[in-house]
Amino acid sequence: MSRRILAGPKPDRQLGQIIEVMLGTSTRIGEVLAIRLQDLDLDGPVPTARIAGTIITRKGEPTHRQDHPKTDRSVRRVALPGFALHAIRSRLLRTGETEPGSLLFSTRVGTPHTTNNIRRLLRDVMDEAGIENVTPHRFRRTVATVINDAQGALLASELLGHTDPRITMQHYIQRNETVDPVTAQVLDEVFARAS
Repeated sequence: MSRRILAGPKPDRQLGQIIEVMLGTSTRIGEVLAIRLQDLDLDGPVPTARIAGTIITRKGEPTHRQDHPKTDRSVRRVALPGFALHAIRSRLLRTGETEPGSLLFSTRVGTPHTTNNIRRLLRDVMDEAGIENVTPHRFRRTVATVINDAQGALLASELLGHTDPRITMQHYIQRNETVDPVTAQVLDEVFARAS
């Protein structure tokens, strides 16, 4: 059964851009929503985003940007892949925002999005598409797995801002359950000689 919620921001392509930047930076949902224009270096030899804050929503307080992410190690400067850079540039063109302290992603009135609102928007889109189990955290796990497969757990851990690669390996990297097919070849060779 589809639920219809009328509260929250009108769709303006932010959700897709938020997802692309999350995938390109491995950020937590609160971290991507806390990126300010001053955290971006889009014209350097290697375009980067500095991850240096998070969005906080506490009962009885307005949603606000906290000037540090989850841990000290979570402060990091991340090289932007082309698709994330494109999403950021598109966002900047759409908003026309130039104030360094402004959030890259914000409500129509310039206030921070709540992480719950973005999660709800994502859930609504996924429900509409008939896709289950897609969460912002799933994007982080996907990035960790891709980087681990290509370059190893240490780099994946660094990208995610973890203090210990074991955290990344235990909670983020999806284990490939397929055993290297060379095992079948070795067994064929060994047992073919034995018979």
